[in-house]
Amino acid sequence: MSFSDLDRSYEEWQSPPVARKTSVAGITPRRSAPAARPHRVAVVAFDGVVLGDLATPCEVFGRARGAGAHSPYEVRVCSVAPRVASEHVSLAVPWRLSELRRADTVIVPGIDDIDRPVPDALLRAIRRAVDRGARVASICSGAFLLAATGALDGLRATTHWLGAAELARRHPAIAVDPGVLYVDNGRVLTSAGAAAGLDLCLYLVRRDLGAQAAAAVARAAVMPLERAGGQSQFIVHEPPAADGTSVEPLLAWLEQNLARELSLPAIARRAAMSTRTLSRRFREQVGTTPALWVTRARVRRAQHLLEATPLSVERVAAESGFGSATVLREHFGRIVGTSPLAYRRSFQAP
Repeated sequence: MSFSDLDRSYEEWQSPPVARKTSVAGITPRRSAPAARPHRVAVVAFDGVVLGDLATPCEVFGRARGAGAHSPYEVRVCSVAPRVASEHVSLAVPWRLSELRRADTVIVPGIDDIDRPVPDALLRAIRRAVDRGARVASICSGAFLLAATGALDGLRATTHWLGAAELARRHPAIAVDPGVLYVDNGRVLTSAGAAAGLDLCLYLVRRDLGAQAAAAVARAAVMPLERAGGQSQFIVHEPPAADGTSVEPLLAWLEQNLARELSLPAIARRAAMSTRTLSRRFREQVGTTPALWVTRARVRRAQHLLEATPLSVERVAAESGFGSATVLREHFGRIVGTSPLAYRRSFQAP
């Protein structure tokens, strides 16, 4: 199952508010003294590995410099077999899985298809690394591989927002958070898709070597040391598809009239139902309450206006039905994870 197959079901699953940018379990970034030997980083490769996810830790840890400009990390890419095939190229991998036995940090990149078979030997090697106390981190859909080892059971985790609902469905013992860039549980970490792998690796460098060393790597990568907002701002909140349900005409009317006063009694009058019946039908057919649905629809409208128009935040608030910029900021920050102005700076078309 590829991420394109997951896109259709995401909106149905993601209804509660999403979390802040990162989630950290009692870990404070600190500066470490130079180690007697380099910190060994093993990046695992496999058939279907996402090339960007594989390259990111190699670049970030490879560029890091400690006191005296020494290289504090030794990075080795390892796999079950001497060659692995990605979507675009075939790679010769110099190291085998035995490298995981002595690695201080193990990075699990994303996989192009979460239904692709993964060698049992790879999963066992990752699990052994977790059990002996190595730091193990996944990037993007690599969370599915890490989850398959059982290492994430009972923990909070994240992955690319398109795969979050499927990860939660397959592994109910994991508390999946689709809104953050990465989650740190101490020795086990997960990150969201693509560029969030950079955020995670920079965070690990900051933990190991301090902010100054991490900032130097960030500058070399033309990347901010910390990004404003979380993964939430990238999630596409599509309007519900036409499915023939009895509230479908009402949903279409609501989408076209978001600037109106849309209290529960007003919506119930439009639907010719009692407020109690309306709430019950909404919950049965849409999976949420009328108020929450309207709020998310208004946020979608505000996102569109921020992307496609030069309207002021006050005017965007009025056009999307929030009434004031203060109310817009409150709901926008809760659902999207950043401010309207920050969102516009990131996504407004030229």
